[in-house]
Amino acid sequence: MLTADLWSPIRLTLELAAITTVLLLVIGTPIAWWLARSTSRWKEVVATIVALPLVLPPTVLGFYLLISLGPDGLGGMFGGIFGLRTFAFTFEGLVFGSVLYSMPFVVQPIRNAFEAMGDRPLEVAATLRASPWDRFLTVAVPLAKPGFVTGAVLGFAHTVGEFGVILMIGGNIPGETKVLSVAIYDFVETLRWREAHILSLGMLVFSFVVILAVSMVARRSGQRTF
Repeated sequence: MLTADLWSPIRLTLELAAITTVLLLVIGTPIAWWLARSTSRWKEVVATIVALPLVLPPTVLGFYLLISLGPDGLGGMFGGIFGLRTFAFTFEGLVFGSVLYSMPFVVQPIRNAFEAMGDRPLEVAATLRASPWDRFLTVAVPLAKPGFVTGAVLGFAHTVGEFGVILMIGGNIPGETKVLSVAIYDFVETLRWREAHILSLGMLVFSFVVILAVSMVARRSGQRTF
């Protein structure tokens, strides 16, 4: 039986990962499409900005997000609209930070899938008088399905495993910002080894399943993940 101390961070983490993944698919798809199809000289600059979380220390990103989400940053300005003083140390702040931090894990697989399909399918659809929007929805998206699946799985899994950014901008508030990774850290600090073992083992199994699933999708599609 899962106690409230265990179930609360699990529920919060799943909720955060689900919302973040949906937002990443909505935001990341047009970015991936533009990166795959554009000939702009700024394309690689944008791609580099998107990929920054891959190499940037989580504490650095978390620090600047904390400032941005705080009362003196954009978080304070927009928070006033919703009656909040700040978006730091709130669930909404975690969503914002998670979207930025997990962006490359969704954008890159989708971009790879768009690039792998080539120009020919779109050109054929154009000769059949399909509009650009129809070509995107009925040709590009179905052909890039493995990339969407891989991106969604990686985005969800990466959000579940976040720690540094989450701790910096969310702290350790039960029921609000105390997600799985933070809960494990808290249990270890307080010498609650049983609870730490349960959550850590669950994360280990989850990570194994995610890697296996991504590998199978990549193998079937013949595409690289990154």
